[in-house]
Amino acid sequence: MYVDSHCHLDKIKRASTDGMQSVIDKARQEGVEHMLCVGVTLEDFAAMEEQIAPFSEVSMSCGLHPLYIAKNLPDYDALAEICARPDVVAVGETGLDYFYDKEHHQRQQESFGKHIELANKVNKPLIIHTRDAREDTISMLREGHAERCGGVLHCFTESQEMADQALELGFYISISGIVTFANAKALREVVKNIPLEHLLIETDSPWLAPVPHRGKENEPAYVSHVAECVAELKGISKAEVAAETRANFYRLFDQVKR
Repeated sequence: MYVDSHCHLDKIKRASTDGMQSVIDKARQEGVEHMLCVGVTLEDFAAMEEQIAPFSEVSMSCGLHPLYIAKNLPDYDALAEICARPDVVAVGETGLDYFYDKEHHQRQQESFGKHIELANKVNKPLIIHTRDAREDTISMLREGHAERCGGVLHCFTESQEMADQALELGFYISISGIVTFANAKALREVVKNIPLEHLLIETDSPWLAPVPHRGKENEPAYVSHVAECVAELKGISKAEVAAETRANFYRLFDQVKR
């Protein structure tokens, strides 16, 4: 059985046309046991929660994605209130993205710092988005003592050095469908070197559909293709990848109800 450790079910267009039930049913048919639906804004949280509420195999997180920080004045008190709820299992998506946003680094850092502080306060793991911000991401995690709450660098596409630094902090590394892309040779080399006990797999749906679905809308049912690629890279069975990443997920997100 698989766990999709990071998806955005509320953003999947097919869920709007065919219904969320159809997306969940397809995931079940493909052996997906659990999904973590990740929040990216406070404005969308209530609607996301309503969509996934009927499904016991879906957990949720709440956070402010770094690429939305420039557009909205964050209400950190409201964020803290939501993240303290027992049904919210993680803090994030948060982090730093200097690739798409080259102007608001200070605001992103401010927000990221508040998420780290909050995660330590509520004792829940961080879900981190990082792109072209390797040094600042790691230094802020160290300075904020993020090893206390733990977390995951999701949809990882960065260097071996950054992966090693995150592992030193006790963090997990989550691999998305990008690993299946023809131009992801550097990432595949990194994946070979990440200990299996610190790996998670994800879809980040509705984006980044893995081969052979690349170019289509992504959904949790496709997470098995990520597992298959990781298995090939590590020279082990897909079943072993599924079992280990599943165990890692429940170890990290220990407030998930099973």
